[in-house]
Amino acid sequence: MAKGILGRKLGMTQIFGENGVLIPVSVIDVADNVVLQQKTIETDGYVATQVGFETKREKLSNKPEQGHVKKANTAPKRFVKEIRFKEELKNEMVDIAVGDPVNLDLFVVGEAVDVTGTSKGKGFAGSIKRHNQSRGPMAHGSRYHRRPGSMGAVKGNIKGKNLPGHMGHERVTIQNLEVVGVDLENQLLLISGSVPGPKKGLVLVRSAVKSGK
Repeated sequence: MAKGILGRKLGMTQIFGENGVLIPVSVIDVADNVVLQQKTIETDGYVATQVGFETKREKLSNKPEQGHVKKANTAPKRFVKEIRFKEELKNEMVDIAVGDPVNLDLFVVGEAVDVTGTSKGKGFAGSIKRHNQSRGPMAHGSRYHRRPGSMGAVKGNIKGKNLPGHMGHERVTIQNLEVVGVDLENQLLLISGSVPGPKKGLVLVRSAVKSGK
């Protein structure tokens, strides 16, 4: 069964494993996840669970939003995502009703997960930094140092070419990260390694699709 939860990246720290090895971990705050709607094949044509994360002030939401969350008996949420808690073909039922919290006990230590977030924005970058291209000779007479290479016959042929431009701020998924800690009291998830995005960035933690387990 697929499962997932929304959270905010708080930063990175390190812990010691049972064998004494130092493990760098990312800390994810996953408090305040609530089920807002259950999509079904009969009414929507597919199976999914709509989850709301992070309560916001009521004055910041419009009336349709307020009416939608009222069905779940909760406050308006800043982020709303759909997660496939049910298998569409098998139509497996999950004991998460509308209005129920999505708790951290879905995940266990040692489990493999995929983490999706928005990478850090780097602003405008040249082709060397953005696409890892090589520079030209740095001698005085070169006249070619950090510019893009030959454009070739460019007429109608620019699309897809590795050129300078905006770098970062893209949707990134890192697969097969290990859950190394679950803090039920503080609703914190410790995941090995780094996850996409800056501090306080929104992330989606889901069951790994390529773990092979």
